[in-house]
Amino acid sequence: MEEFVIEGGIPLQGEVIPSGNKNAALPLLAACLLTGEPVVLHNLPVIRDVLAMRKLIESLGAQVEEMDSNSWRITTRELTASHLDPDLCRRIRASILIAGPVLARAGGLRLPPPGGDVIGRRRLDTHILALQALGAKVTYDRIFDITAKEMHGADILLDEASVTATENVVMAAVLAKGVTHIRNAASEPHVQELCQFLNLLGAQIDGIGSNTLSITGVPGLHGGEYTIGPDLLEVVSYIGAAVVTHGSIRIRNAGVEHLEMVGQVFHRLGVHWQVDGSDLLIPSEQSLTILSDLDGAVPEIKTNVWPAFPTDLTSIAITVATQASGSVLFHDWMFSGRMYFTDKLVGMGARIILCDPYRCLIQGPTQLYSERLESPDIRAGMALLLAALAAKGTSKIRNIVQIERGYERVDEKLRMLGAKITRERE
Repeated sequence: MEEFVIEGGIPLQGEVIPSGNKNAALPLLAACLLTGEPVVLHNLPVIRDVLAMRKLIESLGAQVEEMDSNSWRITTRELTASHLDPDLCRRIRASILIAGPVLARAGGLRLPPPGGDVIGRRRLDTHILALQALGAKVTYDRIFDITAKEMHGADILLDEASVTATENVVMAAVLAKGVTHIRNAASEPHVQELCQFLNLLGAQIDGIGSNTLSITGVPGLHGGEYTIGPDLLEVVSYIGAAVVTHGSIRIRNAGVEHLEMVGQVFHRLGVHWQVDGSDLLIPSEQSLTILSDLDGAVPEIKTNVWPAFPTDLTSIAITVATQASGSVLFHDWMFSGRMYFTDKLVGMGARIILCDPYRCLIQGPTQLYSERLESPDIRAGMALLLAALAAKGTSKIRNIVQIERGYERVDEKLRMLGAKITRERE
């Protein structure tokens, strides 16, 4: 096992290029199972979750050729299996995304329950109900047995705006007979990327970017070539790293068109940046003063579905808030385990009251001090890495495999920005 050793208190300087969007790469790899023709994907992040998804699609018959480290040619001439390895499925939540394309192309599969971050209960009902509406029959006895003699279009109202459920039903519906309408669909940038990618392969999806999608089924999809956009969550993570170290960095190709709501939330924490074409400039001078509500009340930062502030950025924003002057309440109603990492920040000197599993109150600023830490999940792990960069002294972070599930070459990129971070054997 390896760990990160971080000497904190060093302002970051320089330029960084974010990797491809992990949350787009995973459904795009699954979608490659929908066609027998070659598909080329560029800007794939080489991270643990993407490599696990590669193993999953290869186990079903996909052939993956590496054109370079971040460009793969995927060809699935035929599906040679319909059973997934339970151990592989336990590695990533995105294993559930195999259901839609395999069901559409082969008419059935046996799917073990997915794994992923331990951040609270993550229900699968929305996936199953939507697939049933398209004609699937589902039984469950510690494993999902999903079959469909024929997939047909349907009018589907999702019971929650689930990203992965939206992606699953979209992939199933593109080859279904007739027209499918998906209401209360998720509209995050990576959902939009999946729909744009499928249209490139010959699908007919309308309403991209809205919460109502209309899909006219087609007999089959052809091959194509697609470049994955930058990872919004990585971009904001490097914004946070610059802010908590009082550094000044440029983030190239930052996907600035998707950062409006994040900008509003970070502005309330006293953080600002400049847009320069497709780049972001984060200056070293930040007010870092929390803006109260108009009546003087403590502001509340609450997560919600896109285009609101995303749950996956809560941990990063909390770490930034520990360095800002004033009080702020964070409320993430989506996951009951998201806030538990805050006890590690308290151990480093932060003033945080965990009100309940969904809310915490931050009073800042506080000097953070080095600590021996362990990454509980991808986003909390990155938030703790930011705290270590800001802290006095040398911190160690164990279980870095969690961070590396979502961040490509994170230690290398931070060293390029001047951080003192090394990778050592425990």
